[in-house]
Amino acid sequence: MEPAPWSRRDFLKRAGGALAAVAAWPAMARAAAPEGAAPATWRKGIMWGTVGLKGSTLEKFQAIKAAGFDGVEMASHLDHREVLEARDATGLAIPSVCNSLHWAKPLSDPDAGVRAAGLEALRQSLRDAKAFGATSVLLVPGVVNAKVSYDECWKRSAEEIAKALPLAAELGVKIALENVWNHFLLSPLEAARYVDEFQSPWVGWHFDVGNIVLYGWPEQWVRILGPRVVKVHFKEFSRKRCDEEGRWKGFNVKLLEGDNHWPAVMRALRDIGYRDWVITEQGGGDSPAGLRELVERVEKILSL
Repeated sequence: MEPAPWSRRDFLKRAGGALAAVAAWPAMARAAAPEGAAPATWRKGIMWGTVGLKGSTLEKFQAIKAAGFDGVEMASHLDHREVLEARDATGLAIPSVCNSLHWAKPLSDPDAGVRAAGLEALRQSLRDAKAFGATSVLLVPGVVNAKVSYDECWKRSAEEIAKALPLAAELGVKIALENVWNHFLLSPLEAARYVDEFQSPWVGWHFDVGNIVLYGWPEQWVRILGPRVVKVHFKEFSRKRCDEEGRWKGFNVKLLEGDNHWPAVMRALRDIGYRDWVITEQGGGDSPAGLRELVERVEKILSL
C-alpha cells in the first residue's frame, strides 16, 4: 500500500517535534564541551574512493600513512584479509566504512526486491565495519526522484533502516546517514527529526561539509544536528564554478579555496562537542605529493 500524503496538521506536528528536539541538545553539548575547551587531538582520515594511486591495497595504505593521515574510510564489500593485512602493517585506523551499494540498491526503491538487496548490503557493511574496527557505516538513506515521492522515500527508507538496527546494536556499529544530492532531507531540521524518529543510539549523521554549500551553510547544519553528528567529511565547494561551469564543477577546487567558511565550521564543531574523525573526501589524492598536500590543508583547517 502506498503511504498517504501528509496533511497540514501532520506536517506542523512533525515540524514542532523537530524544533523541540533541536532545542533539547545545547545543554548536552555544553556539558560535553565547556566554553573555551579545546577538542581532543583531531584524527585525520581520507575516503578510500578518493585515493587515486595505483598499486595494491597495502601500497596505497603505505602512501596514505607516509602522507600523514591517521586512518582510512574504507568501502564495503572488500576482501577482509587484504584490508586487515594492510591496516595491521601500517597502523592506520579504519574509523568508518562507506556502503558501496546504497546508490545502486536504494532503500527507497519501489521494488521490494531492490530494497531487500539494499538492506542486505547495509547489513554486510555493518559486518565489514566490525571486522575492520570501524565505529560507523556511511549510508545514503534513500533517493527522491520522479518515481519516488518525498514521503515514500521517508517511509520506505526508515522501515528498512529499522530492520538493520538489531544488527547494528549487536555489533556496536552506528549507521551514519550522509547528506548528499539525493533530493531528500534537504534541511537540518528534517535531518534531525529523521534521526530522532528511530529513537535509537545506533543511528546518527555523517555530515559532509562540501555537499551542503550548494543549498545551505554547513555551520548551521552542524549546530542543529548537534550530538547526532557521528563523523564528518571535509570537502570544498565553489558556488562560482558551479554557476559558471555546471553543478558538479563546484567540487573542482582545493580545500580552503572554495566557499566554505571554515572558521565558522570549526567553531560549530567545537561548540557541539564533536570529538571524532575528520575524513577528507577531496580530489588530489592521486600521488604522494597530492596526499601530503591534502594533509597540510586539513591541518590548516583544524587550526582555525
